[in-house]
Amino acid sequence: MAQPPTFPRNLKDFGYVFDEGGKLRKLDSKTNLPTNEGFDFNVSEDAQYNQKRYEALGEVINQYVYELLENEGLKRIPLPRNSNAPEELRSFIFACDKAFTNEKVLILIHGSGVVRAGQWARRLIINDSLNSGTQIPYIRKAKELGYGIIVLNTNDNRRTIDGVTKEIPGSENPHSHMQTTWTDYIQPSKAKNIAIVAHSYGGVCTVEFAVENYDEFKKRVFAVGFTDSVHKMPEKGCDYLVQVARNWVSSDKPLDSSVDCASDDVPCVSAGHPVHEMTSSSCIDSLFKFLEDRYHSRIKSRA
Repeated sequence: MAQPPTFPRNLKDFGYVFDEGGKLRKLDSKTNLPTNEGFDFNVSEDAQYNQKRYEALGEVINQYVYELLENEGLKRIPLPRNSNAPEELRSFIFACDKAFTNEKVLILIHGSGVVRAGQWARRLIINDSLNSGTQIPYIRKAKELGYGIIVLNTNDNRRTIDGVTKEIPGSENPHSHMQTTWTDYIQPSKAKNIAIVAHSYGGVCTVEFAVENYDEFKKRVFAVGFTDSVHKMPEKGCDYLVQVARNWVSSDKPLDSSVDCASDDVPCVSAGHPVHEMTSSSCIDSLFKFLEDRYHSRIKSRA
């Protein structure tokens, strides 16, 4: 029986590096310097091999982005916070030092699929840039504006140990991951003014959480910025969310142009880009202006 292929565990051994502009570039095999060539998917006539190689590179990208988060001053913290489970059977999130002592906090939530903490879209990281594909620009802007920062890792739900796959208690799915993060870390913290930015399925998690934790959500969350969220509003329990949220959706219309949506949904505006994965990157300035306007209105009303 043929042995499954093995792949490198770091970018350099894959023959790639991110250049100063955040673009993935192929390394010259002789000089070991970056070229102008991007990622080459079709390196073999075996399509299955190419796909497995791409997935292996994706796992390397996960670790690379985790390191970027740490370079931005965020720390990896365990989820659940207190558990008798061994470390390998626990998930984790990232948070800055003042995430749980600051009154003003931003929570970042990615979508579904293969992405992990700190990412909007793996495809963009590999084929476009770190600036469009990761949450780093959001983290930097949030730091400038004085937010404590929490980065969720909602797709980290299982571990395979000795060939046996087990669900992670407290992070069995994206919804439980968000609930556990809130219960273990956010609820006992000093965060009184919380903003949430949620992309794609992250919006589904946010809506479900807002409905199931209505009083807590209303008390502490002052704004929600969705980026092409795929949520569907329930009939009850979402009136406050509708008041404090806006959804920047994929559209050919200019940025912030009004876009038709369901009458009971949050207001929808154009993200200024027609591609789903690009919405978070393309609307960042408008989204933060929305958050800051809502924050200052909240502070003024409580003065």
